[in-house]
Amino acid sequence: MIVDDRRRRLTRLLSGAGAAAGLTLLAAPGRVVDALCPELPGSRRWAVPLLGARLVVQHATVLAVPTPRVVRGGSVVDLLHAASMVPLARSAPHRRAAVISGAVAAGYALLAPAVAPRPERRQVSGRR
Repeated sequence: MIVDDRRRRLTRLLSGAGAAAGLTLLAAPGRVVDALCPELPGSRRWAVPLLGARLVVQHATVLAVPTPRVVRGGSVVDLLHAASMVPLARSAPHRRAAVISGAVAAGYALLAPAVAPRPERRQVSGRR
């Protein structure tokens, strides 16, 4: 079906962007933090490559298996991550990092299911 192929391509494009972001956080965490939120304390910067690794695993999984169920699982993970950023957004040295990270996660959590392929409907053998 053409619509489903388009949804699958959009899902893979979105996940490709997420995987690229994760690879960037893994490859150059210091440069990303210095550019986006230099006030983040050095004692908290260890979390940046961990977030990058999580993003790579999550989005590589969706790239490999872009099914509605896998996309929903990734969205749940992102919603949990976004929720975990809320308390940090109240702390001045963590605020910008938490807002950026939480907003990106929430955005993916909402957008990914909207563009994901639809579940196949099972045909029930009808009685006459």
